[in-house]
Amino acid sequence: MQEWWRSAVIYQVYPRSYQDSTGNGVGDLAGITQRLDHIAGLGVDCIWLSPIFASPQADMGYDVSDYLAVDPLFGGLAAFDALIEGAHARGLKVIVDQVLSHTSDQHDWFKKSRVSRDNDKADWYVWADPQPDGSPPTNWHSHFGGPAWEFDPQRGQYYLHNFLSSQPDLNFHNPDVVDAILETCKFWLDRGLDGFRLDTVNYYFHDQELRSNPPAQAAPQVMATDLYGMQNNIYNKTRPENIAFLERLRALTDQYDDIMMVGEVGEMGRRSIEIMGEYTEGRERLHMAYSFAMLGPDFNAEHFRNCIEGFQSGAPDGHPYWSFSNHDVPRQVTRWAEHSVSEDSIARLACAMLMSFEGTIGIYQGEELGQTETELEFEELTDPPAIRYWPAVKGRDGCRTPMVWEKDALNAGFSTAQPWLPVKPPQAARAVDQQGDGSIMAYYKEMIAYRKNSPALSRGKTTFISLPEPLLAFTRQSDEQTLTCIFNLSKNVHTVPLKNAAEIALGKASSITDGVLTLEGNGFAYLTHGADIPL
Repeated sequence: MQEWWRSAVIYQVYPRSYQDSTGNGVGDLAGITQRLDHIAGLGVDCIWLSPIFASPQADMGYDVSDYLAVDPLFGGLAAFDALIEGAHARGLKVIVDQVLSHTSDQHDWFKKSRVSRDNDKADWYVWADPQPDGSPPTNWHSHFGGPAWEFDPQRGQYYLHNFLSSQPDLNFHNPDVVDAILETCKFWLDRGLDGFRLDTVNYYFHDQELRSNPPAQAAPQVMATDLYGMQNNIYNKTRPENIAFLERLRALTDQYDDIMMVGEVGEMGRRSIEIMGEYTEGRERLHMAYSFAMLGPDFNAEHFRNCIEGFQSGAPDGHPYWSFSNHDVPRQVTRWAEHSVSEDSIARLACAMLMSFEGTIGIYQGEELGQTETELEFEELTDPPAIRYWPAVKGRDGCRTPMVWEKDALNAGFSTAQPWLPVKPPQAARAVDQQGDGSIMAYYKEMIAYRKNSPALSRGKTTFISLPEPLLAFTRQSDEQTLTCIFNLSKNVHTVPLKNAAEIALGKASSITDGVLTLEGNGFAYLTHGADIPL
C-alpha cells in the first residue's frame, strides 16, 4: 500500500475565507477550485477542507444539519465533485472535516428526538432527567461557556452539548447512531474523497453513569471564562468505548484504496500526546492524530522535545501529525511574536522547524504568506465565544479572515462584495501578488521541496540532542542520509561548538567558523556530516 500520507504536507483551507466566486462575500468551493494552482504550486500533497456540509452556520459549519449535503453557501454537490476532479488532476488528495460528535439542533434526527421519549430517534442524543432540585444531571461545562446541558421543556429533560446549545451531542452508545454515522462517511468515500479530518475525535462517547467530573488536579492558570479547564474532564470525553468506534471507522476506510483519517484530539498538555498515541496504536485505529500541544503559546526547546518524544514513547508504532496553526488558534507569527526578531524571521523559523519534524505536516492557509492575526473590533466579530465574553476572550475570527491575493484589489481579491470578515491593510500587505523572490511564500516552497527530496526529513528517525535553551536540536537519520537540525528559538545570538567537521546543507542566519556554529536570532541550520553526531 502506498500510504501517501506518511510524509505528506497537508494544506488546510477554511472555505468561507479562501475565495468568493459568487460575489456574496463568502468563500465557496468553486472559489477554491479557481485557486487550486496556487495550492499545487506550494508542493503540498493534500487539501483539508473545514466543514462544507449543510448547516445553519451558528458555529461556521461545525453544526451540521445534513451530513449528505453540501451547504448551498458553498455551492452544492456539483461544486464538490468539480473540486475533487480538479484537485486529483493536479495530484492533490482531498480530505474533509467530519463533525461526528454532535449535530445542529436543526438536523432532522434531533428535531424528531426532542419530540418525545418513545420515537425511533428518541435515544439518538444524550438526554437525561433533571436532578431533584431541577439542576443539570452533571457538573460538566460547555467549551463555549455555561453548563454542558440545556433543558428542553418539550421532553422535560436536559440534552448534552459540549459546545453551543444548538449543537446537541449524539449518543454513540446507541448502535443505530453508530451505523448511521458510518453510512454518512461511506457516502463521501464513494464520491471520491481521500479521507477525513475527524473533529473532536475523543468526544464521541460520554460516561453512561453520568458521573460529575472532579476538579482539575492542578489549579489551572485560566481566566474565569474557562470553566471547562477547571475540571478534570474524565467523564465527558476520552471514554474507553471510543476505541471500538475508531476501529469500526478504520475498517470502513480500509475497504477503499489508500484512505487516510486524522483525528483532532481535544486536549492540552502531556495527556494530549498520550491520547494521540493510544488512538494511532497499531493498524486498526486512526492513521494519524494531532492535538493542540503545539498550537499554544509555548515556544521553547523542552516543550517541542517533550511533544515529539512523548509520542515516540507512547506510540512507537503510531504516526503523528504536527502543525503550528489552524482555524481555532491565533496565527503562529503573532502568537510567538515575543520570541521573534521580526515577523518574517519567526515565519521562516517556524516553517523550517515544522518541515524537519518526523511525521505528517499540516499548514493553515495564509501561513505560506507569513500572515499575522487580524485585530478586530467587537462589531466585526462572528465567533460565538468571542461575542459572549468580549473583551476577555478575543475568539477565533482573527485567524479566519479572508485569504489575500492581490494587495491593491478590492478586498485583496477575495470578493467583490463586503466579506463576512474584514480584510485589513496589515493582512493585505502580505498578499500572494507581493510574494516574489525571497518572500515567505518562496521560502515555504523551498522548504517543502527540500523536505520531499531529503530522505532524512521525509522518512528518517529522530534522535534528540541535549543543548541548553533556547536551542532545539535533533538528528533525522535514514539509510541514505543523516541531518542534524538546530534551531535558535530566541532573538539572541547563540553558538554551538562542533566536535567534528560539518557543513550547513540549508540554513538561515547561521554560519560555521573554526568549528563553531553561530546562530543569529531565530536562525537555524541543517548540518550534514559523517557517521558521528557532530555535537
